[in-house]
Amino acid sequence: MANKPRIVIIGAGMSGLTAANKLYTSTRDVFELFVVEGGTRIGGRINTSEFGGDRIEMGATWIHGIGGSPVYQIAQEIQAMESDKPWECMDSSADEPKIIAEGGFELNDSMVHPISTLFKNLMDFAQGKLTEDGAGGEGVSHYDFAAKANGGFGKQSVGGFLRQGLDAYWDSSKDCEELRGYGKWSRRLLEEAIFAMHENTQRTYTSAGDLKTLDFEAESEYRMFPGEEITISKGYFSIIEHLASVLPPGVIQLGRKVTKIEWQPEEGHHQPVEMANGYDSSPVKIHFCDGSVMLADHVIVTVSLGVLKAGTSKDSGMFIPPLPSFKTEAISRLGYGVVNKLFLQLSNQNANEKAKFPSLQMVFHPSGSELRHKKIPWWIRRTTSLSPIYSNSSVLISWFAGKEALELETLSDEEIIKGVSTTVSSLLQQPHNKEVNNRSNNSHMFCNGNGKSVESTSESHEVRFVKVLQSKWGSDPLFLGSYSYVAVGSSGADLDAMAEPLPKAVVGSSCESGDGGGGVRPLQILFAGEATHRTHYSTTHGAYFSGLREANRLLQHYHCVGV
Repeated sequence: MANKPRIVIIGAGMSGLTAANKLYTSTRDVFELFVVEGGTRIGGRINTSEFGGDRIEMGATWIHGIGGSPVYQIAQEIQAMESDKPWECMDSSADEPKIIAEGGFELNDSMVHPISTLFKNLMDFAQGKLTEDGAGGEGVSHYDFAAKANGGFGKQSVGGFLRQGLDAYWDSSKDCEELRGYGKWSRRLLEEAIFAMHENTQRTYTSAGDLKTLDFEAESEYRMFPGEEITISKGYFSIIEHLASVLPPGVIQLGRKVTKIEWQPEEGHHQPVEMANGYDSSPVKIHFCDGSVMLADHVIVTVSLGVLKAGTSKDSGMFIPPLPSFKTEAISRLGYGVVNKLFLQLSNQNANEKAKFPSLQMVFHPSGSELRHKKIPWWIRRTTSLSPIYSNSSVLISWFAGKEALELETLSDEEIIKGVSTTVSSLLQQPHNKEVNNRSNNSHMFCNGNGKSVESTSESHEVRFVKVLQSKWGSDPLFLGSYSYVAVGSSGADLDAMAEPLPKAVVGSSCESGDGGGGVRPLQILFAGEATHRTHYSTTHGAYFSGLREANRLLQHYHCVGV
């Protein structure tokens, strides 16, 4: 009987472990299976950790809709939705946010709501959720603004569309009374800053550092599951542990960083390789950084799009021979960005105050504005929020995207603490008119809530942090970023191209042979990961689906049961 087909999965993240789990549980002894991981842990961009006594997520955080999500289904099956230990966003809807504009002005709903609703409706239009027939109330005029913004010239970006929608809104807003009592803020500047706050949230959702690089057409292809978005009580890593738990010892190999993959795309180029125990005719040869090699009949590549971009650049030889142009062009065109999370722990000196620390949403002047507070660092000005990870927690969280996220990775803990403390103290100051100095005694501890100052001084309220923890996905060589998006110039077809195996399968293989009947050996390199799923890219469930897809592709190729 011929040797078992050897399948090597590169990467022990969600997609890789899902594929391994499916292949092993469906066949047991049919394949020789290995999962090689360059890092010292499994999980990939899922990394549950602990900070300040609380369970936190350094990477993937949310189950994006519980209706139909395989992640939610697994979490329920393994009782991962119950925990005695507090965890990140355990009460995601607990506190209403306080929206504070630079200068310490708390914004009331009458100021924020129109712009927030406009932004939501514009995004709903882009995602195909807002239609002319379905629009009611404010949605009617917002649909008109969106239709006007989507004028149909050339390749439209989400960022360009949003700003044209805002311009259309301004064109229709005539004779608005100018603001009073908001310091240097005019109505238009404040509306634009509130709009920018929502844009910056969208940057973290999509990983597009600049929304003008995010393709408009592809937004309507992206799919969300229905139902609430929740976090996992026992941590996202519990899903990873469950997937890996069925694999026998030795299947997962840590510290095995791949440097090169040799494959055989053409007939007549394949030569058996001499090994210590004889000759091996497997068509794929995997080279590792320690100089060792491994042969395989099939390799499932689950590395991030960032690693693929670096590995297919002109100066890199990750694939020998190079991948075909349809694959490398898709890799090049698709977007891949950086999103980082920053956790800060409040000092014990704030013990009486930490319970009152607000769920803070921040409205800033742009980095280049002459009106800006000069001591607030540029890298925090496109950050939307800073809030406790749950009510009364002493741990705060903030999200960063794009060049600001990359800058954060270069800063020391001391620089981060100084920058955030300066920013928070500035926002949570108590502005008051010089002439009514004595009327500020009833101000809130963290924010004045009145917006009554034109020429204001401030009573600074210093907030102290004792330690910080941040993710560094951009500079980590095993990831080189966070997740993918469809960039302008790309399309959903590129995500489909990412999923294409090399070379394509031929009919007639069997569980015993694994050779496809001679000629070019099929399915030498397969691809999985969030960036290979057309409608669920950027998500853990997209990665999960892609791992199942490639496992099933191989099971079908060998006509095995359980597909």
